[in-house]
Amino acid sequence: MQLKFFGGAQEVGRSAIFLKDDRSLLFDYGIKIDKTIEYPSSIPNADALILSHSHLDHSGFTPGLYNELHIPTFGTQPTLRLSNLLLDDSVKIAKKQHLRPRFHRKHLNEFVNRYISLDYHNAAHFGNFDIEFFDAGHISGSSITLVERALGKEFKKVVYTGDFKLEPQLLHKGAEIVKSDLLIIESTYARKEHPDRKAMEEKFISKVREVIDNKGTALVPAFAVGRSQELLLMLHKHGLAQHTYIDGMVKDATSIVLNHSGFIRNAELLTKASREATWIGDRSERGTPLNGGAVVLTTSGMLNGGPVVDYLGKLNKASHIFLTGFQQEGTNGRLLLDTGTVVLEGHKRKIETPVSFYDFSAHAGRKDLFEYVKGSGPKAVVCVHGDKDNARAMAEELREQGYDAYAPKIGDAIKLPD
Repeated sequence: MQLKFFGGAQEVGRSAIFLKDDRSLLFDYGIKIDKTIEYPSSIPNADALILSHSHLDHSGFTPGLYNELHIPTFGTQPTLRLSNLLLDDSVKIAKKQHLRPRFHRKHLNEFVNRYISLDYHNAAHFGNFDIEFFDAGHISGSSITLVERALGKEFKKVVYTGDFKLEPQLLHKGAEIVKSDLLIIESTYARKEHPDRKAMEEKFISKVREVIDNKGTALVPAFAVGRSQELLLMLHKHGLAQHTYIDGMVKDATSIVLNHSGFIRNAELLTKASREATWIGDRSERGTPLNGGAVVLTTSGMLNGGPVVDYLGKLNKASHIFLTGFQQEGTNGRLLLDTGTVVLEGHKRKIETPVSFYDFSAHAGRKDLFEYVKGSGPKAVVCVHGDKDNARAMAEELREQGYDAYAPKIGDAIKLPD
């Protein structure tokens, strides 16, 4: 058995991990959004794709596979619906920006048509593998994958975590720990512990109330899938949904999440929250929340496009910008945090509105990463989806604890005994 890495190794983004065995599987096939879009290094000759969840750093180039391959993709039903939403939007954006697309709608349609939906705990047989999904606690439909190989092999159970979170969120239970012989685990926050969630929520809500009371606009850019629904439920929980305006792709994503309510908790409360909030239909309606005393929950979470760009330069002096998720190097969100500026229409622009960051990460922190390894009990661990420092540090610490641990680079191959 051999692992090869076409993306997501010593980096965050463009996850693409290839398991070569009697039949070959590809775990995720995403993109990395930096100053430019980066794609996996090549298309491996896989027999099937396993898609852990819908975020574009894991799903963003899946239709590109169908330029060359005609293979099934295994994933949950919410992952299909949400991936299709995000990928379709990326096609529209490329067309609007007159960019040469790396895939076409026909490839997206083939991805959808060849998709095989699995529920959690319902295994599917494929070649010499049994494939089973478990709740990753990250976003709707996100999965930890168990690939069980034929009997008599040393590395019988291969587990790929994708992105996961052990600590419960408002909309999700904590991830399930799955026993493994080989564990391929994210290392995004291997050297960082997330702050106390309850205290962070109270701090966030307190500041939002302050902005509303001062007749400002609380601008909350968020990822359309996952973070937006979590924040909407949080605002509802504290009686602020009626002051909230929702713009961008959040509406369609929330509808998909609610249509698959079995993959979340508190679906009834999310339904109530979505009914209490005001949904922005078109640009002409954006002036109302800018009058102040309101929350605007909108895409995109890293300020690189979407309706948030339209709001940025129109906020009054009492307003505040709330960043609530990871800000990739090279994005406007990171630029705003580091320099107080963003790049709009090719020009650097100073943003006078104050900005603050609230860590509502849907990823496991350091403690939970090591707890997962311990609970999974693998013979070997491969640390992926973390920058060079995090992936290497996690692998080194695991080796000190007695594990056979790796932090591969793009292009590396790891050969494991049968």
